[in-house]
Order: sequence, then C-alpha cells, then structure tokens
Amino acid sequence: MARHGFGCGEYKYFAYPLPEPLAGLRPSPTAGAASWAWTCAIPIPCRPSWTAATQPARKGPPRSSCNTARGDYNCLHQDLYGEHVFPLQAAILLSRPGRDFTGGEFVMTETTSGAQPAEVVPLSQGDAVVFPVDRRPVPGRRGPRQAAMRHGVSRVYSGRRYAAGLIFHDAR
Repeated sequence: MARHGFGCGEYKYFAYPLPEPLAGLRPSPTAGAASWAWTCAIPIPCRPSWTAATQPARKGPPRSSCNTARGDYNCLHQDLYGEHVFPLQAAILLSRPGRDFTGGEFVMTETTSGAQPAEVVPLSQGDAVVFPVDRRPVPGRRGPRQAAMRHGVSRVYSGRRYAAGLIFHDAR
C-alpha cells in the first residue's frame, strides 16, 4: 500500500473462481443499489447489477477486485477502477477488535457543501459494512444531490487487523 500512497499494509487479490462465501455474497446488493445510484445521477459509467458490472467490455479476462487487507492504516480513498463501477462495496472484518488488534476503525467521510464530516463504523469480527464506492444521494432543497464519499481505516496501534474487501466490479 505504501508505494502507491494508500497507507501502510498489504492487499492480496483473489483470482477467479472466488472462494465461498465471497462468491455467494457478491451478487447480493444489486436490488437497492440501482435505485439510489440512478437517483444520484452518478457521473461514472455505472451498471446496476453485479452481472452487468462484470461483463467484459474489453478483450481479455476480468481481474477480481475482491481482496484481503492487512495493515496499519488505509488512507481515505475511493475504489474506482475498471470501465464499469458498481455503486456499492463491502468490507468484512476478519480479526477480533481488542484481542487481535487495537485501533484500526473503519472510517468514512462525506463531502457536501464544503463540509466533510467523518463517521467511524464500529465493527466486530465477522461484521460487514456496505458503503458507496464514489457518491451517494443526499436530500437537497431542489431534490437529491451528490455527496462524494471516501473510506479508509484508522491507525492500528497494536496487533494485526485483517479484512476482506468485497468489490462488486472487476478491474480490467
């Protein structure tokens, strides 16, 4: 992660076929994602279903974006790669907070009208958080508008923190 400026730690990407239960979880959020993604008028090429998001748009096999992450921290970022982006993704905590590691909270920020509030999402081992890849709709005076989202992980103070990233679009 450090050589790319993403933080301090390591990503390992899964190859196809994905291991269970990741393969079984991957198609699950498609129903609700399309409605708010289109409401938000996401300005990136976005497909409303996992199946559509993983269809090859270019020659060659897709590369899985699903990964495991181990690290000290992960800078605030967005996972925008590939020609088509599914609007949601998930992170699953594999380690036990307080036992396997301390610190390492999942963090999200939302930028709207110059403000950038941060949310810390408390997770226990096995918990998942589903969050926007790029933007989410927020109420505005003239209807829904876009809020830019970023996510990351705060510094780990002791131990090792492992998580699985469940990204619903593939890298090309």
